[in-house]
Order: sequence, then C-alpha cells, then structure tokens
Amino acid sequence: MGRWVGPAGLLVAVAAPFVDASPYTLNVLTTAAIFVMLAAGLNIVVGYCGLLDLGYVAFMAVGAYTSGILSTAFEMPLLYTVPAVLVVAVLAALVIGAPTLRLRSDYLAIVTLGFGEIIRITATNLDFTGGPTGIFGIPGIDVGGPAGFYFLCVAVVALAVLGSARLERSRLGRAWMFIREDEDAAEAMGVNTYRVKLLAYVFGAVWGALAGVLFAAHLSAVSPQSFVFLQSALVLMAVVLGGMGSTRGVVVGAVVISVVPEVLRDLGAFRYVFFGVVLVVVMVLRPRGLWPVRRREPERVAAPEREGARV
Repeated sequence: MGRWVGPAGLLVAVAAPFVDASPYTLNVLTTAAIFVMLAAGLNIVVGYCGLLDLGYVAFMAVGAYTSGILSTAFEMPLLYTVPAVLVVAVLAALVIGAPTLRLRSDYLAIVTLGFGEIIRITATNLDFTGGPTGIFGIPGIDVGGPAGFYFLCVAVVALAVLGSARLERSRLGRAWMFIREDEDAAEAMGVNTYRVKLLAYVFGAVWGALAGVLFAAHLSAVSPQSFVFLQSALVLMAVVLGGMGSTRGVVVGAVVISVVPEVLRDLGAFRYVFFGVVLVVVMVLRPRGLWPVRRREPERVAAPEREGARV
C-alpha cells in the first residue's frame, strides 16, 4: 500500500485545479508546492543528516536573486538562468559549509542563523539586488498562465521529492543517517563525516535554490522581506511536524503549514492563535511527526551502515 501513497498524492495535486481554478486557489496551491520543495531540501540537511539549519531560506534567496538579476539585467529567459543558479548555490553551500560543518549542535545552528541574516542584510544594502525594494519585473515562465505554471511546479517538485527519496536509500543516504545517529561512531567506522555532511549541505542548497527560481517566477519580484528568519522557521516546522527523515511526512507537513492558515483565514487575526494551538496539540499527540519514519531493527541496519562507511 505504501508504494501507492506518492502517486496518489501526485494525482490529488494534479486534480486540484480541476476542482477550483480560481486565481486565489492557484496562488495558494503554487505556494504550497514551492514550500514542499523547500521542506524536501531541508529534510536532507536536518532529517537525513541531523544538521540543524536555522537559515535555510538563505539558499532560496540565493536562487531567487540569481535568477532575478540575470533575467532582468541580461534579458535572459528564466529557465536559462538555472545552470547559473545551481553553480551559485553550490558555491554558497561550500563557502558557508566548508568552515562551519566541523561544528555541531547549537553552535552550527547559530552559524546557519547568522548566514541567513547575512544574505538578507547583504541583499538589502546592495544596488544590483535592488536594495530594500528588491527586483521587480522578473519574466515569468510562459507555460499557459497560472494553471500551467502550477502544473510545472508540481512536476518539478515531484521530481525533487522523488530525488530526495532516492538519496535516502542510497549509500550516501545511509552514511547521512549513520552520522545523524552517532557521528563519532560513524567516523570510527571510516565514514568521512566532514565530506558527507558537506554533501548534504550542497544537496540541500540546490533544492532550496531551485525553489527560489520557482518563487521568483511565481511572484515576478523578490525582496529581502521575503527571506526573513520566520520563513526558515516555518520550513523547519514543516520538517518537524511531518516527521524528520520521512519524505512522505515532510510533504504532508509542508502542505499543512502552507495551506491550513489559508483555510482559517476567515478567523482573521485569531487564525494564528488557533493554528498555533493545533500545532501544539499535534506535536503532543504525535511527537515523532504526522508520518514518522519507520525505525529499522538494529541487526538489519548494521550491514548497510558498514557499506555506507566506505563513503
């Protein structure tokens, strides 16, 4: 039954516009799809490898600003900026990850939080990023209007989620989980923990940057206010709520975090109070998340982890 969950969820996402194709609904659905991609990327860093990242939205900003600058300054179609976005995202991950991933726990979290704020403040104070007002007039992706762009987002996000799930089952994914459970033991078993953690950071950066491209295409504008710490906190909340390390859970958590506040919009300012109460109740009743990852038996994990030790 589990193998049909993904296709069923994709079918629901594809069928949603045929139920209600109003501009508001398409906007909410597209935003939710982009949020799912962000959560899937952060799940690689936090859920698979156990690295607490409090500034993940910075990679989304890197992707959005890179595509926005190239498309407006050089009049490039947005899709043509994707290779440059990937290069810049990897460089950003290496610049921040190389000197800091030797840190652990709270120290790493503080550094990533600082990185997120540095990116936002830098974008606010540079002329070519548009300063506080940001960049406007970013050309969208012409795929047949809002509905066509939503289907494009669903396709890209589906591939991203499938890719993250395949990474989890790979040798590299097993090494990530070995580090998450016990980094010292992983290093003693021969895992190059520094390189493996850096790869997790790079993959997470790529997912976040591609989500930034979709974000820029969706809004046709980017500004520093779109990348505040609250956005990183919401993405992390989606990962924790859904179940850290669980691909299906993260998708569910991202949809809940992005859609439920819109469903409660009629409550006005009280919607956030009610939403917060709902989140607290869910985490009390489901401390491991809405769809937690299934724990394997120790004797069945031992052999794959030894294979992962050669990474």
